[in-house]
Order: sequence, then C-alpha cells, then structure tokens
Amino acid sequence: MSFLQTIKHGRDADHPVDDIPPFLKLFPLGLQHVMAMYAGAVAVPLIVGGAMVGAGQMQSNEIVHLITADLFVAGIATILQAVGFWRFGVRLPLMQGVTFAAVGPMITIGLNHGITAIYGSVIACGVFMILVAPIVGKLIRFFPPLVTGTIILIIGVSLMRVAAGWFGGGTAKGEDFGAPKAIAFGFLTLLLIILIERFAPPTIKRVSILIGLVLGTLISIPFGMADWSSVGESSWVAIPEPFYFGFPTFDVSSIIAMIIVALVIMTETTGDIVAVGEIVDKKITPRRLADGMRADGLGTVLGGIFNTFPYTAFAQNVGLVAITGVKTRHVATCAGGILVVLGLLPKMAAIIEGIPLPVLGGAGVALFGMVAASGVRTLSKVKFNNTNILVVAISVGVAMLTEAKLYYTSDGVSVSLDLYHQFPDWFQTIFHSGISAGALTAIVLNLLLNTRSTSPDPADYHNTGEIDVVTAEGLASSEGMSAADGPRGGAFDPRDALAAADPATPPETLKLLAEHDAGLHRFIVTNPSAPSELCDWIKAQGDPTVTRLLDVWDDKTEGRFSARGPRSQSSS
Repeated sequence: MSFLQTIKHGRDADHPVDDIPPFLKLFPLGLQHVMAMYAGAVAVPLIVGGAMVGAGQMQSNEIVHLITADLFVAGIATILQAVGFWRFGVRLPLMQGVTFAAVGPMITIGLNHGITAIYGSVIACGVFMILVAPIVGKLIRFFPPLVTGTIILIIGVSLMRVAAGWFGGGTAKGEDFGAPKAIAFGFLTLLLIILIERFAPPTIKRVSILIGLVLGTLISIPFGMADWSSVGESSWVAIPEPFYFGFPTFDVSSIIAMIIVALVIMTETTGDIVAVGEIVDKKITPRRLADGMRADGLGTVLGGIFNTFPYTAFAQNVGLVAITGVKTRHVATCAGGILVVLGLLPKMAAIIEGIPLPVLGGAGVALFGMVAASGVRTLSKVKFNNTNILVVAISVGVAMLTEAKLYYTSDGVSVSLDLYHQFPDWFQTIFHSGISAGALTAIVLNLLLNTRSTSPDPADYHNTGEIDVVTAEGLASSEGMSAADGPRGGAFDPRDALAAADPATPPETLKLLAEHDAGLHRFIVTNPSAPSELCDWIKAQGDPTVTRLLDVWDDKTEGRFSARGPRSQSSS
C-alpha cells in the first residue's frame, strides 16, 4: 500500500497500537490530544519568560520565541516517542511536553547565572537521561509513591505563587497590582472553568481550562486588557532559531539542580509509560522503558539547543487514551505534527503572549492546583503512619522555606533578602528552588526513615505496608475524570509492573504480585519465568483482558501458549 493510500484509507496492524487510522479520523483525534495539553504546554514558557523579563535577562517580545520553540520541540519529541528510531522511543501514544518540575530550578539558575546557563543545564540534563536510561528500572525504587506524590504536591504548591502574581495583574504593575478589575477577571476565568466542568459534555470538559482561557480573553477585549501589539511585529511563518539567546554555558551547580529534575522526570515518565502500556495492552519491559527514557533525554537535549526546556510525557493525555479507548500510537504522531506546525507560527504565539495576566492567573490557579491535587492522589496510595507523615511534612516545609523573604527600607531604598542570601552561589542555585530543595529532602528522608521501601524486591517493600495499590482498571473506569486532570495520573506502583514483566523476577515474587494486584495479571502471564500453575490460577480468575491476551498468543502458537504456559513464548 502506497503512502497516499495509507493516509487516505488507513492500515490495520497486528496490534491496535500500531494501527494507522484514515487521516480524516486521525486528525481530529490528534487535535483533541493537542487541545488537552495546550494550556499546560504554553504555561512554562510564560512563567519562565516572565521571570527572565522581570530580571532583565530578555525582552518581553522574546517570550514569543519561547512559546514557538516549546511547541516545535514538543512536536518533535512526541513524534520521536511515538514513532521511534533504533533504541529511542517507547512507540506508544504518549504526548511530550515541558515538565513543571523544572520551572523553579530554571528560574533560580537564570537569576543567578544568566539565561544561557539554563540551556546549558537543560542539555546536560538530557544527556544524563540518555546515559542512565538502561538502569532507570533500578533507579525507580528510590521514588516510591511517598516520594513522587510529595514532589508533585510541592511542584503544584510552589507554582501557585506564579498564579497569584498573574491573578493580581502581574508583579511588574507596582501600585496597580491587585486592582479590583484584575482580581475580577481572575475569578471570572475560574468561574468559567467551573461552569464548563459542571454543565458541558465530556468532550468539552476535557479541555475546560483551555476553553476558560479563551472565553476569559474574549470577554476581556472590550475592557482593553489584552495586549496584542507584538502580533503585528511577528512573522506569519518562521523556523525556531537554535541558540537564539547565545551559546549555552555550563555551570556545575546548575547542572546538579537539573539532574535532580531529571530524576523526577524519569519517575514521572516511568509511571506514564507503564500506565499507557496497561491501557493499550502493551507489555512494558525494562528495555522498552529505557527506549522511552532515551527519547525523553533526546527531546530535552533538543530543548536546550532550541532554547526551550526539559520534556516529559504528559499524563493528562494518558487519561485521554483511557477515556477515548483509541490505542493507536499514531494519534500522538499526528498530534506531534500539529504541534510542529504551531511552532512555526509566531503570530499564534504572539496572541498567547498577549493574553491578559489576570485571565492567565485564573487558569493558572486551576492548572497548578490540579498539579498539587495529582500529588495528593498519588499520596493516597501511601499508608500514612507517623514516619510517612513526617517525610511529607518536612519535605513540604523545607520547600516552603524558599518562599521566606525579608523586606526593609535602607536609606530610602527597598531591599529584599532571601533566606539563603548569605550562602554560596552553588548552594543557592540548588536550594533556592522549593522544588529541588523539597525533592532532595523527600528522597533523603525516605532513604533514612523507610529503608525497606527502596528495596528492589516487591516482597520486601510490600511487607512494609507502605502502599495501597490502585489498579489501572480504576484509572480506565474513571469516566468522569477530565483529561486535563493535571500532569500526573496515578494507577498502580510502576515498580510492580516492571517486576511483573521482568523474566529475572523469581516465581515466588510473581505469585505475591499476582495475589496483590489483579491489574498485573496480564504482565505475569506473558512473563517466561511465570510458573504454569500460577498462570492457570490467573486464567481461572476469568479476567476478560487476560483471556483476550491468551487468545492472541494461542493464535500465534497454535494453542501451545495456553496449553504449556508462558514458557512456550520463547519457542514461538
């Protein structure tokens, strides 16, 4: 079948994830994914760009470049993850976007070392991710739900300061900050989002924040709040320029701060890859996971080259896959193509840059609040004994210490001092960001106080009573869940899924996992190390998903798969 025929008529494959739907069906599905992630995708350039403009590191009209470069590289990174080449790309329907975890550290790096240091550390972050991709399955044990949930909660709470600044009209307004008109439009945007969630059909609810942002902007136009003066100055079409702000500089403390972000990114991506693999019935092996991490790393390196930011899988799009039931990875391929095209349209980015800050603030409160709520959802899997409560409490507390400032007037000059202003630059670069400070605290405290929770053996960390598993079926059945439910969704502990799929996992551990979480059965029955009696027990449970999986393998092996157990897979 020729390329044009494939575009027109589509093509079926052995597995639904490899199907290519006809373009007329594929394009609206891809556009739906873009709309679900768009508000989150453009938020980071606006946040970091605004901070750099306030610090005199860039001009306000250069935010347009950040937005176009972000969308352009997000599209390339999405195509890389969905299509893949060699050992890059997980080849699943995953959308790539800028991670919120990098916002605080990048702003701190930019303020202390300049904007070129941001991009040097982003490139180093991507290289680090590529290099450690083969061992990411071993690193994930240091990020149980207690740690990841705490970090995601800290990210959301830390970003709320940005939303508050937008809500009041922008901190550069001086005495006009907090004007009643600005506050009114912030709450109006929030009200619009709430009304959409309450009364709109499910298709519209999935993009409630984006639509609230658009409606709030349209209503603000008669009040003279939108500033689109830069739209006329922007070209219609332009390719983002590499190294737009100059050649990157590499500062050691900045690189360390971004490596901490890289660890958070890899943890987020692991959960998302395992979750979407479960939804589309694709087995996630350590090798496939490493392929996904390499794609994340390469996307992040491209982000540094094009002067944008680190990239990770967007979990709201994982939720969209679960809700729509469309399993083909080429929906993400199409969405990536749409993002690339949007990244070539500076006028579109200039329109976004001109959205009134109070409208952005209203949307930001919802968006960043969803990030924090996603952290709470992940923490809901944790058994909260005194130790775990202490880990969360101290980590959040240390993160919030970075918000402490002393304001006073000396000889008529206003002075603002940060808590760590007397410490060396390298210390401030790492600990001035609440996200990196809180993440480090959570990781270290969990290692000190929950030593068994970081064991590589599921039989060990489950015996701590640390987590209560929520299966992927719970995620997929959440019909009322918006696809924009924040950048983390949480199904099961990804450590369990990786162990269930790993042939090196002992039979005794596979049995424990099978009894612990029925959502892992489809991984276990295709594991060559799974004992035949365990597979017989799983089949007897009557899970239709497992039954369909066995039927597929029986077709390929002429019935030998079910007759002899998963060991026959190696002979097929």
